[in-house]
Amino acid sequence: MVKEIERAGLPVVQMCNLLPVAKTTGANRIVPTISIPYPLGDPKTSREEQNKLRYHRVGVALSALTSDIQEQTVFKVDI
Repeated sequence: MVKEIERAGLPVVQMCNLLPVAKTTGANRIVPTISIPYPLGDPKTSREEQNKLRYHRVGVALSALTSDIQEQTVFKVDI
């Protein structure tokens, strides 16, 4: 699906925690997430920590969306 959307001229960022699957399916812009049941948070942490984590990951995804890439790229998340 990602490849077809990009073929239509729209850049796509895939956020996932199974990086090998995303690479195999051909996603060009990949942002790692936390876990399968909680991709953008961790219920064991405080609400403030979860919001900080989500804000950061979505920021990385938006940055990836506007990045000019030539090959499949996994973007780093520092938090």
